[in-house]
Amino acid sequence: MSVFTLGKRKVLNEAALKEMVMPGDGQLFGKVIKLVGGDNIIVKCTDGKVRTCRIRGKIKRRMWIRDNDLVLIAPWDFQSDKADIIWRYIAAHAEKIKQDGHLTGLEV
Repeated sequence: MSVFTLGKRKVLNEAALKEMVMPGDGQLFGKVIKLVGGDNIIVKCTDGKVRTCRIRGKIKRRMWIRDNDLVLIAPWDFQSDKADIIWRYIAAHAEKIKQDGHLTGLEV
């Protein structure tokens, strides 16, 4: 007899986001300005541009994103005013990144 467990999907809490992801090639830090709806978020990036970002499907139901969160984005190649959100940083990581001086051009 097999037992199936049905229930809600698990949402990662702050403790599960302990790893710190640093930007790779073509990725930027950004600060969430406004949640627009429909998985779209307005983000101010470290290069000075304000982009409309989309939450990637992989993290859509696993990370809750709020105003003033620090996020990692990957701008689209074919449309530079849009991007994908790759990662959200917890408050401790955001403070460490700010102290290291990676957030030039971005007031967090």
